[in-house]
Amino acid sequence: MTGKGPDVFSDIADRYDRVNRILSLGRDRAWRQRALEFLPQGRVLDLGAGTGAVNVDMGERTLIAADPSLPMLSRNDSPARLAAFGERLPLADSVLDGVFSAFVFRNLTSVPETLAEIHRVLRPGASAVIVDLTRPIGKMKQGLHRMGSAVFVPLVGRLAGAPSEYRYLNVSLDKLPSPELLFAGGPLALDHTWRMGPLGFVYGAVLKRGR
Repeated sequence: MTGKGPDVFSDIADRYDRVNRILSLGRDRAWRQRALEFLPQGRVLDLGAGTGAVNVDMGERTLIAADPSLPMLSRNDSPARLAAFGERLPLADSVLDGVFSAFVFRNLTSVPETLAEIHRVLRPGASAVIVDLTRPIGKMKQGLHRMGSAVFVPLVGRLAGAPSEYRYLNVSLDKLPSPELLFAGGPLALDHTWRMGPLGFVYGAVLKRGR
């Protein structure tokens, strides 16, 4: 699932959620909750589930947690867990009502392969909801954000004892294009996107499988 390999996140599994809370200024849960408003009920997959930060907000949905990092997954209290990469999901065709993924897509080895797999496992008419980080819209905002993240993100990483991992997080913000370009022309139709966070550096996207 990640070009850095699951061991990168395995090494910081015990403090991953705490550091993310600091980096998001305590807003990461609110960003997930906003995205969950668009996630269907029923049987859903949390792709890149990690330690299960979203589990408490999943409500009555039947949750399957998937992540390639066993140390992360071992901290996830979902009753159904899969050690799996997004590019190779061990699920049958058309079995899910929804797919949720938060702060994962920048770490994928292949976005096209993962989108193809999501399309395959979703039922016709079902939705995928993606939340991730990107650069803000506009050159001035991008410049301000790039300068701020170049200092703040590695600093938090050093304090967490994971400087290389969080140095990579800053670099990864420039790895992919905007969600409007990233999800255009893929197997899933881009329904809509929105921005969150300071300067709009967090995005949400809803993708639909055709009927």
